[in-house]
Amino acid sequence: MKIVYKSEVARGQQWAAWLAQHAPDIRFHLWPDTGDDEPVDFLVAWQPPENIAHHFPHLKALFSVGAGADQFDYAALPADLPVVRMIEPGLTQGMVEYITFAVLALHRGMPRYLHQQQQREWLAHACPLASTRRIGVMGLGELGQAALRQLRSLGFDCGGWSRTPHEIDGVACWHGQAQLAGFLARTDILVCLLPLTETTRGLLNSDLFSQLPAGAALVQAGRGPQLNHTDLLAALENGQLQAAILDVTDPEPLPATHPLWQHPGVWITPHIASQTQVESAASALLENIRRWQHGAPMHGVIERNRGY
Repeated sequence: MKIVYKSEVARGQQWAAWLAQHAPDIRFHLWPDTGDDEPVDFLVAWQPPENIAHHFPHLKALFSVGAGADQFDYAALPADLPVVRMIEPGLTQGMVEYITFAVLALHRGMPRYLHQQQQREWLAHACPLASTRRIGVMGLGELGQAALRQLRSLGFDCGGWSRTPHEIDGVACWHGQAQLAGFLARTDILVCLLPLTETTRGLLNSDLFSQLPAGAALVQAGRGPQLNHTDLLAALENGQLQAAILDVTDPEPLPATHPLWQHPGVWITPHIASQTQVESAASALLENIRRWQHGAPMHGVIERNRGY
């Protein structure tokens, strides 16, 4: 069994050390080293090399090093090649921590207080209880559901929306385009954890913002191309939105002169909401490979017609 890893070298070296200890039957190589003439079975990458079929004609699956797999050019991949996104507990926990931090910061008005500090202003503002603050999470996969469980434990009134129906204990759920308006109308803090698809590209725009209660706030931890920056700035200026915390933008980073950098109601973090952890990610990869060896379905296989 042979794996080639094509991503951050330092992390790949850590994966190699972990797999050497826990799976000595697997040969692990860091691109561009592909080992001997024996065929490569699995590729782990953020971006595969061009002409992947030429480099790896016997590939069994392509694994993403992250939770998303929208970075791949599927037209350049063999139609029958399974593409698998990363599902591992360390990545999930990191996203839960970030979403909890962001929601609490917006709930307690921290962007406003930071701006006041910079202006040397000492001014308190009323803050409602968490039970009266309505949180809405868009995207009810592994990350969205984990974040909602944590937010519920803090007493927030939680709702969720996704393309397909879900039932989540203690969470009011909406689904599909027909139910989006109802979900938005009851959402004070909107959290986007959607994958990037043709239907979610540009979704966070003036039309969507206008359906939120006036003075709502946004946490964007999905994908950069989902957010219309011009529409976000307009919503912040006219008061439809009071604040936004962005972990993803398009492009990344934003140009140095972009007005979002300096806006008092905006916090920007450099795509660090959640990162794969070495041991748990390598363990998740190994589990999937063992499942493949035993003929069991792998976790996280992308449905190409859905984009996730």
